[in-house]
Amino acid sequence: MQEPVVLVILGTAVGLIFGFIGAQLIAVRSTDSRRNRSVRESEGMIDEAKKQASEIEQQAERKSKEEIKRRNRQAEKELARRRHELDRRNRKLNQRESAVDRRQDTLSQQEREIKKSELDNKRVREEIEVFQETLESTRVETIRRCEEVSGLTSDQAQKLLLELLEGDVRQDAAAMVRRIETETREVASKKARQIVTLAIQRCASDQVGETTVSVLSLPNDDMKGRIIGKEGRNIRALEAATGCNVIVDETPEAVVLSSFDPLRREIARMSLERLFSDGRIHPTRIDEVVAKVEKEMDDHIRDVGEKTVLELSISDMHPELIKTLGRLKYRTSYGQNMLTHSTEVARLCSSLAAELGADIESAKRAGLLHDIGKALSNEIEGTHALIGADLAKRCNETPSVIHAVAAHHNEEEPRTIVAVLVQAADALSSARPGSRRESLENYVKRMEGLEAIADSFNGVKKAYAIQAGRELRIMVEPTEVNDNEAALLAREITSKIESDLDYPGQIQVTVCRETRAVEYAK
Repeated sequence: MQEPVVLVILGTAVGLIFGFIGAQLIAVRSTDSRRNRSVRESEGMIDEAKKQASEIEQQAERKSKEEIKRRNRQAEKELARRRHELDRRNRKLNQRESAVDRRQDTLSQQEREIKKSELDNKRVREEIEVFQETLESTRVETIRRCEEVSGLTSDQAQKLLLELLEGDVRQDAAAMVRRIETETREVASKKARQIVTLAIQRCASDQVGETTVSVLSLPNDDMKGRIIGKEGRNIRALEAATGCNVIVDETPEAVVLSSFDPLRREIARMSLERLFSDGRIHPTRIDEVVAKVEKEMDDHIRDVGEKTVLELSISDMHPELIKTLGRLKYRTSYGQNMLTHSTEVARLCSSLAAELGADIESAKRAGLLHDIGKALSNEIEGTHALIGADLAKRCNETPSVIHAVAAHHNEEEPRTIVAVLVQAADALSSARPGSRRESLENYVKRMEGLEAIADSFNGVKKAYAIQAGRELRIMVEPTEVNDNEAALLAREITSKIESDLDYPGQIQVTVCRETRAVEYAK
């Protein structure tokens, strides 16, 4: 039993060994087959790579040849351009050399002509010297013979001749001077009247008087209580926000707004109207409405300034000047609206400048801006003329416009025709009757007060208040007041006016001293 089992085991083991050896042989054959296939594929890839390398090499060679040809063409073009430029420069050099040669020839010819002229001048000077010597000897001989004939020396003869001619010449000169003065005065007066009349005809505007109070109509009397509010809180909030006094009296269905500033009054009026239409009236709502109205008022002021500049056809004006011009709509002087007044002065200046041949644009700008300082005079110390000039300077206006603004009330001496035209146009607009609201009685009293102060000083012959009281012109006796005393007198009268009178703006005091010599030809 054991031998067959052993034989089976041995048979099995031998079978397994031969199976393993067969499997290995099969694996070896499979590996050799794959290796052979891989070798064939590698050889094929090598051949394909060689073909691609050959094609790339051929393409690179073609591109290099094309690049060489292109660069050769560029080099030939550049060479041709440089040759052309060189030829052009050579031609210019040849032309310049020819011009230099011609100029040298011309200079040589001029030098020869100058030498010739010098020789001719020398000969002429010698001839003139000989002639002068002959003339002098002849003159001396002639004078000697005249003295022998007349029995007078040459000095005596000259004196006698001058005495004979002096009377006739003096009389003729005086007559001519009087005639020219009369004709000039007549022509100047006529021309001035024509220019002023034409300027006023071209610019006629209505003047509207304003007061320091505004009356606001109410829907009903019950609204007064709502304006006042509990324990007066609403009216206090409104006055604090607007800066105006709100007067609620017995006047039916009306409230009075009082303030020296028309802009504040307008803001208060518009705020109250909106509060009436809204119906909600309490301190918080009042502050909101007033703030909104102030913002809208800023936009409105800017629009008014832009509209004014556009109407006058003025360009390139600084935005700050435009906004400040708009504020003049809410500024008055003796009831005269300042924006209307400034617009009128601008048009008058334009007309006067056109008639006189002056700079129309500068005159128009200066006329429009001359009172712009009044919009800021409540905020800045100083006269409105100097404030306006400083603002114009900061806004890059021209020197002529700045000077005209500063000089229109003689804070500076007028040095240009534009400054004088602004003064004249300002006087035409503000000093003519009806332009400003001032009672005749007060006006006459102010004029009489000015003249009375001047007449109270010794040496004053006559005093005249002119330009609606803006200037006091004083004539003095020349024998009693000399030049130094005239300056002192002007200062004393100015001090007296400042201490005794109340007046708007400023007053120019001019002391005139003259000596007249009058003769009549019969």
